[in-house]
Amino acid sequence: MILRYLKLYRQFLLFSISKTAEFRMDFFARIIMDVIYYGTNIYFFKVIFLHSSALAGWTESQVMVFVGIFLMMDGLNMTIFANNLWWISNLVNKGELDYYLLRPVSSLFFLSTREVAINSFINLLFAGGIFAWAIASYPHSISWDRYLLMSFLFVLGFLLYFFLRIIFILPVFWTHGGKGGELVFWTLNRLLERPDRIFRSWMRVVVITILPFGVMSSYPAHVLWEADVWPFVTGSVVVTLVFGFLTVALWKFALRSYSSASS
Repeated sequence: MILRYLKLYRQFLLFSISKTAEFRMDFFARIIMDVIYYGTNIYFFKVIFLHSSALAGWTESQVMVFVGIFLMMDGLNMTIFANNLWWISNLVNKGELDYYLLRPVSSLFFLSTREVAINSFINLLFAGGIFAWAIASYPHSISWDRYLLMSFLFVLGFLLYFFLRIIFILPVFWTHGGKGGELVFWTLNRLLERPDRIFRSWMRVVVITILPFGVMSSYPAHVLWEADVWPFVTGSVVVTLVFGFLTVALWKFALRSYSSASS
């Protein structure tokens, strides 16, 4: 089963590479856009540390590591999912999901991964370079097992990001409106770009449970230097599993309300 999906994804990748070669202007425009986004985020936090020695208990070097993590997550999302998920609401509204629903593979997998943004992959490499620079600038040594934990939580955070994005798309099956839910998601996405501990009281509960943007990028950073890492590991696993099951259940429920163009 896994091998079958890997072969299918390989075909998606080859098609995307050939498509990218045909639209070179778009290729370079996306790279420039993301480089500006990366630079703006680094500059934003650099300005903060001109006036403060710490942010939510983190030093400047720790925050830069955090920035590298959420930029890699953004780059990975833009490479794999962003283009594909953007079109789901259009397909639903036009009744054109049938092609994907009739394939002998998971419709959610097919819809979410059919196109790979090669230009965003280049930017993902830039984001990885920013993370490597931040780690090299970090004044303390980090053991290899912490890097493994960070990688594990990064994958969970990336999956959690995908699950939450899908949940915000699903209302279109009933409303048949535009991209309102997605626009709300992109507004809330700013929470991903802030350390979770800047939030207090009920807002902190929200960003680690109901809208768990605080888990996605902050928790992988925490396990690199916190003495007790297991609350972050446990929290990431539990929240990701809950949202994973919820997303699959809601997707199946939403498909029951779908009406094709021929119906």
